Amino acid sequence: MDSTGLALIELGAILFALGMMGRFAARFGMSPIPLYLLGGLAFGEGGIIEMRAAAEFGHLAGEIGVVLLLLLLGLEYTAAELVTGLRRGWLAGILDIVANATPGVLVALFLGWGAVGAVTMGGITYISSSGIVAKVLNDLGRLGNRETPVILSILVFEDLAMAVYLPILTMMLAGLSLATGMRSLAIALVAITVVLLVALRYGRYVSAVVDSNDNEIFLLKLLGAALLVAGAASALNVSAAVGAFLLGIAISGSTAQEAAKLLEPLRDLFAAIFFVAFGLNTDPQAIPPVLVWAIALAVVTALTKIGTGWWAARRQGIRRMGRARAGAALVARGEFSIVIAGLAVSMGGTNHKLAALASAYVLIMAILGPIAARVVEPAVRLFQRDRGGLDPVAGI
Repeated sequence: MDSTGLALIELGAILFALGMMGRFAARFGMSPIPLYLLGGLAFGEGGIIEMRAAAEFGHLAGEIGVVLLLLLLGLEYTAAELVTGLRRGWLAGILDIVANATPGVLVALFLGWGAVGAVTMGGITYISSSGIVAKVLNDLGRLGNRETPVILSILVFEDLAMAVYLPILTMMLAGLSLATGMRSLAIALVAITVVLLVALRYGRYVSAVVDSNDNEIFLLKLLGAALLVAGAASALNVSAAVGAFLLGIAISGSTAQEAAKLLEPLRDLFAAIFFVAFGLNTDPQAIPPVLVWAIALAVVTALTKIGTGWWAARRQGIRRMGRARAGAALVARGEFSIVIAGLAVSMGGTNHKLAALASAYVLIMAILGPIAARVVEPAVRLFQRDRGGLDPVAGI
């Protein structure tokens, strides 16, 4: 069989399998991310069925998936919301970094993965999954709760922190000199500042450039602009993901809303391929040696995220049930953690075991997060009842 036919058959089989996995996840109200990762592990090297012919397409589609993930994330925020969220939640954001990045850093150093591995693992254990958190809040009807603005302010801070973190990680992975690395970081910071200022003052003009009444033209301009900006950012050693995120912020108003509706199906498709592509590049046989570390990190960082959300909600005067819900909602890790690990693996700057640890860790946390968010209310009520003091307004 010729290579094109084989690649089409393999790609078709993977996409169909992804659809079945997504349907299974939806039936049980869980995120499909763990199943997509498992699918990649099953189809990749060392898996049950090895599909090499589709790997090249999977790599490029995965890169597009990252761009779309970050573009849609940027479209969810306006520049004003980012600034407000940063002002409101900066102290909780600092605590979030210290409490949740430290376990990953310590494990990487203990395993002898050096400074690059430590910075990579710190990012993987630090950032919550905005996609999973948003879906869980929507599914559980908590978007109007008092603690939700606290959760969103922490997520906004994390997204902004990633805009600074990713250029630093890219610099370290590329082995750039200190002077070159500082220049890349300066470029990233200037780009963030300029985009925020442009979005605040001239966002309507940026939106007008990409806007169109014709969906086909609108989609072409959006996707073309996203890939151009992401490619330019990557060429400057600033991270393609950051470039896409900044473009999303610059698009505002009704244009951003229409863009999000139009791009969501594409994002879901390419993001699914991205998770599979990461799994394809991870040897399943490398997971058992690091599984204990993944479980230990999952336990520790679940507790630190809960503590972060609890403390942040308490500062806003929210009662115990709301604090518990805020902490539990932040537990899930997902797309960003895999983006970080995928970047490290693709640039060859880390130990191959890191990909296995990241896969196992995200698998656990993507499953644990939604479960924690669902069971936190009955768990807190049971605890209060056992202590004989159920507060009737604890959830307010």
